[in-house]
Amino acid sequence: MKLIKPLNKYFDHTILKPFASSSDIDKVIDECIRYDFRMIAINSVQVRYCKEKLKDFDVHVGAAIGFPLGQTTIRTKVFETQNAIDDGCDEIDYVVNLTEVKNGNWNYVEREMKTIVEVCKEQGIISKVIFENCYLNQREITALAQIARVVGPDYIKTSTGFGTGGATVEDVRLMKEFAGDNVKVKAAGGIRDLKTAMAMIEAGASRIGSSAGCLIMDEYNGLKQRLEIVDTY
Repeated sequence: MKLIKPLNKYFDHTILKPFASSSDIDKVIDECIRYDFRMIAINSVQVRYCKEKLKDFDVHVGAAIGFPLGQTTIRTKVFETQNAIDDGCDEIDYVVNLTEVKNGNWNYVEREMKTIVEVCKEQGIISKVIFENCYLNQREITALAQIARVVGPDYIKTSTGFGTGGATVEDVRLMKEFAGDNVKVKAAGGIRDLKTAMAMIEAGASRIGSSAGCLIMDEYNGLKQRLEIVDTY
């Protein structure tokens, strides 16, 4: 398959574990700089620190909101979103209220999505909606993607990486089919090798969320060198 941009720019490099130390975060920041990833994905408390460290580099800072359960009110998620924006984040990844998805309360789900996406759009911030597909059936995934098609976040995302399962090729295809051309898909959770990452991109993912981005890029660069491949975009 032909990539539409350098592979490293598909990656949101993640450091979301609640027990991550300052040295752990610094290590991931350094990796983002070395590999020139698209984004560092962090808990919102680290936004200001990471933004300062990355201010001279083409690496976005992305804040996780309502993470990882999504079980806070719309008002709380909006406050958390605005706080992260005020601290300098470039992107927001928020978790939907899965209880309301399971309840079939689609008006609530749409209102939540619309409210958070509008806050982001007003301030030029990229918005991503995390579905957590491992807890959803096909009908629920389809309904969420259709709501996103109407509301218009920048991305819909498969998983937090904290659930019982991560991204699947089938889910990426389904999400892309029902969200339409104007909403992109981010595959996240369990993507730890080049073969899996490329399968997600082939299925329609425009971003890859992974803590294994360095290993995947090393695998990719080694393959290119052996086969004498030159990227063109």
